[in-house]
Amino acid sequence: MPDMSAPYRSTSKVSHRAWFSPDEYKQLYTATRANIRAMVNSKHRHLAEQLHDKVLFMANTGIRPDEANWLEYRDVEIVEDDATGETILEIEVRGKRGVGYCKSTTGAVRPYERMVERNQPEPTDRLFPADHKKQFNRILEEQGLKFDRQGNRRTLYSLRHSYISFRLLEGADIYQIAKNCRTSVEMIEKHYAVHLKNSLDAAAINVRKPRPAK
Repeated sequence: MPDMSAPYRSTSKVSHRAWFSPDEYKQLYTATRANIRAMVNSKHRHLAEQLHDKVLFMANTGIRPDEANWLEYRDVEIVEDDATGETILEIEVRGKRGVGYCKSTTGAVRPYERMVERNQPEPTDRLFPADHKKQFNRILEEQGLKFDRQGNRRTLYSLRHSYISFRLLEGADIYQIAKNCRTSVEMIEKHYAVHLKNSLDAAAINVRKPRPAK
């Protein structure tokens, strides 16, 4: 039988991942900080402090929620980055794809330091022994942040999407983002294309060949 399949794959609709805009992210971490002050019970206050630092940590590293759940203190190191001269975290990330590596932004350092001071951990202790899903969802509902403008539901995974989106909006190299997030350039182009306008080089796009003299 002859091959009757279409010569080209049909173009599927591009789906954008639910993320927090910079203003929404500020609203979120302001709410998680206020949530700490609202907790009078010491156990609940500790969970609230952990959630606040988890939000900041994930939004400044781009790690997946399951990767965060597996992280141990021995997997994280505070270093002075040679390329930027900034203090960042270097993280050995363990997930379903094996061991990968991540360099954070400077915004992840202080939350990590607070967790060390608060928890006095052993090297093999988990950074986030609780998943915080219920507490996180409650705060999203209270702040009207549970859904984005397209009706997509936000979860802890949205902090990873926010990290990638923020880096794209800042004009970071897409290959380096993919490498740091242990994903592919293709996946970023597919799901975060709405943020790629800053990475386009207008001078290269709008090049014109000189017209021959008449």
